[in-house]
Amino acid sequence: MAAGSFPPSKPDWSNLSVLHRNTLPPRANFFNYSTKEDALTYFATNSKALSLNGTWKFNFAESPFKAPSKFFQNGFDTSKWSDIPVPSMWQLEGFGKPHYTNIVYPFHVDPPNVPFDNNQTGSYVRNFTVPESFSGSQLRLRFEGVDSAFHVWVNGKEVGYSQGARNPSEFDITEYVVEKGENVLAVRVYQFSDGSYIEDQDQWWLSGIFRDVNLLAFPKNHIQDFFAKPELDPDYVNATLSVKVDINSSEAVSLSLLDSDKKSVIVEETKSRSDSNSISFSIPITNPHKWTAEDPYLYHLLLTSGHQTLSQRIGFRSIELKDGLILVNGKRIVLRGVNRHEHHPTKGRAVPYDFLRNDLLLMKTHNINALRTSHQPNDPRLYDLADELGLWVMDEADLECHGFDSIHEASLPENEQSKSFEEKKAITYGRAGKWLSDNPEWEEAYLDRAKQLVHRDKNHPCVIMWSLGNEAFYGQNFKSMYKWIKEFDSSRLVHYEGDVKAETTDCFSMMYPKVEIILDFAKEWKDQQEPRKPMILCEYAHAMGNGPGSFKEYLDAFYNNPCLQGGFVWEWANHGLKAKNADGEAYYAYGGDFGDIPNDYNFVMDGLLFSDHTPTPGLTEYKKAIAPIQLVSGSKGSVEVVNRYDFIDLSHLNCNYSIIGDGFVQQGGPLLVPEIHAGKIGIIDIPQFEVQKKGVETFMLLTFTLKERTPWAPAGHEITTIQYQLFPAPYQPKEKATPGSSTAVTQLSDYELEIKGSKSTWRFDLVKGALTSWSNSTSNELLSLGPHLTFNRAHTDNDCRVGLEWKSKYIHLMKSYTKSVTWTSTPQTVTIKCSQQIAPPVLEWSVDAEFIYQFFDDTVAISVSGTPQGQNLPKTLPRIGLEMELVHDFNTCSYFGRGPGEGYTDKKLSQNFGTYTLPIEKLHTPYEFPQENGNRTDVRWVKLLGGDKGSVGLKARFVNRPKGFDFAASHYRTEDIEKSQHPYELEKCRRKEVIVRLDEAHMGLGSASCGPGVLPQYALESKPFRFEVVLSSF
Repeated sequence: MAAGSFPPSKPDWSNLSVLHRNTLPPRANFFNYSTKEDALTYFATNSKALSLNGTWKFNFAESPFKAPSKFFQNGFDTSKWSDIPVPSMWQLEGFGKPHYTNIVYPFHVDPPNVPFDNNQTGSYVRNFTVPESFSGSQLRLRFEGVDSAFHVWVNGKEVGYSQGARNPSEFDITEYVVEKGENVLAVRVYQFSDGSYIEDQDQWWLSGIFRDVNLLAFPKNHIQDFFAKPELDPDYVNATLSVKVDINSSEAVSLSLLDSDKKSVIVEETKSRSDSNSISFSIPITNPHKWTAEDPYLYHLLLTSGHQTLSQRIGFRSIELKDGLILVNGKRIVLRGVNRHEHHPTKGRAVPYDFLRNDLLLMKTHNINALRTSHQPNDPRLYDLADELGLWVMDEADLECHGFDSIHEASLPENEQSKSFEEKKAITYGRAGKWLSDNPEWEEAYLDRAKQLVHRDKNHPCVIMWSLGNEAFYGQNFKSMYKWIKEFDSSRLVHYEGDVKAETTDCFSMMYPKVEIILDFAKEWKDQQEPRKPMILCEYAHAMGNGPGSFKEYLDAFYNNPCLQGGFVWEWANHGLKAKNADGEAYYAYGGDFGDIPNDYNFVMDGLLFSDHTPTPGLTEYKKAIAPIQLVSGSKGSVEVVNRYDFIDLSHLNCNYSIIGDGFVQQGGPLLVPEIHAGKIGIIDIPQFEVQKKGVETFMLLTFTLKERTPWAPAGHEITTIQYQLFPAPYQPKEKATPGSSTAVTQLSDYELEIKGSKSTWRFDLVKGALTSWSNSTSNELLSLGPHLTFNRAHTDNDCRVGLEWKSKYIHLMKSYTKSVTWTSTPQTVTIKCSQQIAPPVLEWSVDAEFIYQFFDDTVAISVSGTPQGQNLPKTLPRIGLEMELVHDFNTCSYFGRGPGEGYTDKKLSQNFGTYTLPIEKLHTPYEFPQENGNRTDVRWVKLLGGDKGSVGLKARFVNRPKGFDFAASHYRTEDIEKSQHPYELEKCRRKEVIVRLDEAHMGLGSASCGPGVLPQYALESKPFRFEVVLSSF
């Protein structure tokens, strides 16, 4: 009887004892050059490297066992296979489908085992020829990133295996290659491996050879690796350049350090190896120019041995934990950072260089000084750019296993399911950590992630902190990682948020705390007799959809408390993938759009950039909040500012002033900016001037720009603006009827009144208690729907918690119920008084409202008072205001207030006061998940314009509200936005009419999609209100 077993042996990709087969030890990222001149270009194209990027033959299978078994053999026919570009992710090239989860694993949890089926497998083949110049060299095959694991064959022979999706893998293939003639390279890539259990990051599950592949030529006798450590003396003045060079021969190594011009030689030294396999240099450098994120001054290191030359950018700087603070070059720094996932809307994590570079340029031009490589080592080219442009980098290991928490949270008894997130976390995280992080069987896998990270990026000055991973709980394996890193590299600090007691990290770290929580930490830190470690927020201000709110409160906490050293906003960009719906309409897809189950829906759309990496309003707000120049106080003759740079003064900036008023802009001129050293307050004098327009609200506007070009921006780039009020708005009483004018009221039927003024005609529905028609001498009809009191808004992503209460209280279904209407008239004015309840179905609570309409000339003044009452009254309301719809002729708006972009009570500081004119279309912010948007705040007046060149218009202002009101104008009703899940669905709901909101108050935004809700000072409590709006047609 026949017998057998399947599989015949344990697959490498499901075997914890096999992390790599036949890979070379991890090393620093460098290329070999033949000359110093080539080395100083840093171009891979000038090095001894042959790029194997390009078109490969490709076969897709649903299982490793169903992939072609002999595809790697010479002569195997791949002519009928598909083509695929390398680098790429195969799900974005038409094979399989993307799958998004935030926390949970998309497969059955049984570590280290992964599925035999539903484990997509890609087989890649390409040919290559060894360049003649590589003859006689050691030939290495280097993959910068393959997700998740892979085997390699050359000319039919197995070379090896590796896993660790976002780490490099390098193989010596010298013995497998023919130097003359074609070679066949075959690679089999597995979507899932045992490594996937520690690659459970909040991103798309995508697969393939997604970073560069190179054939590298090393001389037979060569430098294998090097570690360059620029170290400053205790006074942070002089330095020592320590360089340890690992070499496999007895050849001498020459070291040259060049200045930033790549010509001036600072020092040269040559050494030969003694008994060990390394050579160490220790070279004193007198007062080198120091490297910081604000002044990224780079030297250039050349190492030469025989025919091999290497180059490395060198920045002299020190990082230390001293007196309870993180210091760089002896000074406290504040991290004004972002978390950056690798993302491209059509290529996934296979991010092109220009796209990557543009990301970092956007960071610099938006005042960002730090990035966290969430949650894996990024493309190695990022670190070169960060060295040159100036960014502090928290470099994070490719390690997350958040999904194990789902197991233990799901198993909580019913009485514990209702606990808060933090309470449940205290119960489940310890249990979840036992699976991997506190499991000695996984120690080598964890250590491998640390070693790969540190070895590759150890020579970059931008890297100031290693991060052990993300959301992987805590246990002995993290202690092992910390111990190894500290023994290998004592020159940097170590971070890991999961170590809540900071036992084996150099700082405390938190995600999404309330401001009061970090202020409590700061108080305890200050009260400690012994120095305590500082705090970093590795994730805060969750930037999902319309938000986040309250940047200012966090930044004030950072700068008012030395132990709070900044943080990283979550996150840099939405991860939407460009797709088309059934009608061929393009949109950016999120979880579930590809039929991927289970999924975490639109939680992947949580960035400061849209999916195409253009800025959202959130990034504009962040730029303002973290600007290095902030207002202290201002007057007509001077302004007091604080320099929030960590190192440099303000002498590199120009400043111009202008006067902004209601309906005018008066240009001023340049101002002399004193040096004002980092962290200090200084005064900028303003020359005497006369305001051209008297008796109107007026503001001073200062604009700070770069004097000279930098590597990241041209001269004249705007760093920030500062604005403050010079003269308040004069009191504006309510309009009165024109003397001699007449206004009369006629009852047309039992339920309808007609009011005729000298310039306008109105109709009022007595049953609805509402204005239903308004025509004037220049227009047949202005209104499609008259003003009515409403409270709802389309929920934002950050309304996820408070929105549940709003919906449970049926705010979205509230209607007006008329109780009584009375009217009176004088020769010039008609007054209508209306009592209403605005109430939801099902429940008893309501807003009892009184309206007083006064009609005269071309004006309606509407006075509104309301009293929320009832036992089911919600704690807060989304907004309070009048809503109406104008006929389609209206297409433009003009207003005086904050702009030109959207603003909310806790997201408005980036919007300066001015008079703005915009098409109605431009008031809308096209969030990739439709939601409340486009609000303008602190508005003094607004005009809605239509007809030929604005010949028809309606002006609105609030009476006696010096701080203004909120308004929005759009072609989308709230219910249309609420029901739409993608912009193309919303576009189908577009109406010709213009929906206008005039709000007495509007709830803030907060960041409750993953973090705190709206701060109390920005919450709109359910309490009595009163306001008066004046509407005038023209």
